[in-house]
Amino acid sequence: MQKIIERLQGDRVIWIVTLFLSFISILAVYSAISTLGYKADGNNTRFLIKQVVMISLGLGLMYWLQRIKLNYITRLSKILVFISAGLLAYALLFGANLNSADRWIKIPIIGLTFQPSDMAKIALIIHTARMLALKRDQFESFRDGVWPILWPILLICGLILRANFSTAALLAFVCFVLMFLTGVPFRHLSKLVVGALAGILIIIAIGEMAPNLLPRYKTWKNRILNKAKNDSDGNYQTDLAQYAIWEGGVLPQGPGTSSTRNFMPHPYSDMIYPFIIEEYGSILGGVGLLLLYLILFYRSIKLSRNNPKMSGQLIAIGLAFMLTIQAIVNMGVAVSLFPTTGQPLPLVSMGGTSTLFTCLSIGLILSLTREENNIGETAAESPEGPPQNMIQTAQA
Repeated sequence: MQKIIERLQGDRVIWIVTLFLSFISILAVYSAISTLGYKADGNNTRFLIKQVVMISLGLGLMYWLQRIKLNYITRLSKILVFISAGLLAYALLFGANLNSADRWIKIPIIGLTFQPSDMAKIALIIHTARMLALKRDQFESFRDGVWPILWPILLICGLILRANFSTAALLAFVCFVLMFLTGVPFRHLSKLVVGALAGILIIIAIGEMAPNLLPRYKTWKNRILNKAKNDSDGNYQTDLAQYAIWEGGVLPQGPGTSSTRNFMPHPYSDMIYPFIIEEYGSILGGVGLLLLYLILFYRSIKLSRNNPKMSGQLIAIGLAFMLTIQAIVNMGVAVSLFPTTGQPLPLVSMGGTSTLFTCLSIGLILSLTREENNIGETAAESPEGPPQNMIQTAQA
């Protein structure tokens, strides 16, 4: 064990948080998949094995990424954005229909499915960070400084939107925050806010007048209205989640004690947070899990300054913020703060390739925030120019 710890090149706090989340995921998923096991003739071992294999592959991917230098990753970002756009378009036209949404692509031979939006999130954040670093001296001009950054965001988020509004909104918000931190003038940011509000009105108009163009619009509308009206029939899933939280109480009851896993929809994926609270209590399972994500976010922000390149700092901040805000939204849905979104809990919910992409994000954060990874690199060697402090840039 000591030799393994010594070989961890990245931040050990991030590693510990990741290992904790992985361990929690294995315990919670195994306890929550009784209904899946019942449907599979009582055999839930294969679901556990799949989760363990995916987490092991993800940790291996993190270990490989945190040991290599990623000097040229940003230069591939534009290609990755176009590849992601092509996969998203393919998913919309020919994707597998899962959970009433055509946003999955089946991988031949191995039989796995994946959401191209998982790849697109990482590619877009990397590309946005690179363009912000390259264009920071041209922000006064919207056409020359902001538009080259904006159009890939519109492209990717627009392709994600039709099947997954929440993911598109979260991704656009993360990119907006990166633009704010880099010092994009307020007058340009205000234009983006007005444009986003206008876009929402256009979506509503299209959904009401041409519902075939937005087949998920009715689902989005019902979720928001049910939440606003506190409709018990429409909020069936979140009502059961709150019941699970109430059953959990304050102190842990132990794994395997849940009763709601037999009738709560998706206790192993979308609703795994209230399931964990039911078995491990509000303090350990609820607050403790939230603290793990906040620690991951805090360490990523703090250590991003180790990277002398502005693009490297922004990539680490953007990926950490995306993981954290996704976790907070998932938890917020469970406690009835937000309408149902379908966002999984990163690295904890049962998943296949989504677990790998989450580990890919953390692996990139580990490499980009590793101080040893940047020894010998100078501002003169960086195509983006001298290092910048994100907070000082935003204030300026």
